[in-house]
Amino acid sequence: MDRAAPAWRAARLLSAPHRLGFAVGAAAMGLLALWWLGVLLARHLGVALPWAVAPGLAHGLLFTLGFMPAFMAGFLFTAAPRWLGRPALDAHVLLTALAQWAAGWLLVLVGVHAGPWLAALGMATAACGWLRLSLRFATLLRAPGAHARWLLLACLVGVAAMLLACLSLLEADTVLLRAALRLGLWGFIVPVFAVASHRLLALAGAAALPMAGGLVLAAAADVGGLPPWLLAPPLAAASLALLAPALRALLLGRLAGESRRLLAMLQGGFAWLGLAMGLQAVSLALQAAGRAGLGATPLHALTLGWLGCTLMAMVTRVAAGHSGRPLAIDRLGWALYRLLQLGVLLRVAVALGLTAGLLPAAALWAAVATAWAWRQGGWLGRPRVDGRPG
Repeated sequence: MDRAAPAWRAARLLSAPHRLGFAVGAAAMGLLALWWLGVLLARHLGVALPWAVAPGLAHGLLFTLGFMPAFMAGFLFTAAPRWLGRPALDAHVLLTALAQWAAGWLLVLVGVHAGPWLAALGMATAACGWLRLSLRFATLLRAPGAHARWLLLACLVGVAAMLLACLSLLEADTVLLRAALRLGLWGFIVPVFAVASHRLLALAGAAALPMAGGLVLAAAADVGGLPPWLLAPPLAAASLALLAPALRALLLGRLAGESRRLLAMLQGGFAWLGLAMGLQAVSLALQAAGRAGLGATPLHALTLGWLGCTLMAMVTRVAAGHSGRPLAIDRLGWALYRLLQLGVLLRVAVALGLTAGLLPAAALWAAVATAWAWRQGGWLGRPRVDGRPG
């Protein structure tokens, strides 16, 4: 029997941490993308769905914390041992904790429609699973470097955000749930992506200061409490300092062909990060002038744009490299990436009020997420194409 015939084999997914983590993350991302598309389609058709949690908050909770950590686990437990000079980790030791995390989020997905107690139970289960993974990561750090220390701290903040979300669901406290989402995004997801980007991309090293400073300012603006006129000017400066080199590198990468597309994808994420900071600066300037800000526009540029592009590029890079494939993006991969850009532009346009209806943007995101997840799943479930183990 040809060993490469089945695309999904449990033994193959357990052969390396990135295979297991990426497979769980891809499945969760595709499921949630289809769920949200179904929600918007039902709304468009006038079908009333039951909600135990407000739709916007349910969307924010599931899309902020419901699939990214699985990708992070695959990345951290593959890359960190190499960074720290430790032996490669056996994926079997992650299986039960990652399964617990995934089962928790399935309960949350059902609970946002069926009842807050079920959603809270799911959050508690997911938090326990992520705590186990974080403690496992801590065991690798006997002599941690700076990157690893920041990553561990961010992972523990992620546990706190999930527990806070659990409490907010139990208390039906929307203010507390929004606080949990902000903590999860700015204290967990964004720092991990920033550290990983700095580690992997030369452009991030050159722009480390504006990236770090801009993210801190953007977080302060999103959380609130500081006057807009104080935050807008330095945030605009950070945006320009990051956006100009990112766009230049992206243009050069796109002109260089397949061999440079992967790097261009990573740099394209930084272009969205700079744009998100610029949009936040404009929003703050409008508020300082007594006018309405841009609402969730900067947030979607950050999450769908920077996080989405970076996730697609990093996971493709790791999956291709560890499956014996060349680190180049073929036509299908590049087409999916370009569709992602269109989806982000549509979502930003909706947030700006330039076009009506979330359904086209959600349909594009669902198409990209499911097609990309299916392709990555095919890679992860097969042996290496060069015949090497792992």
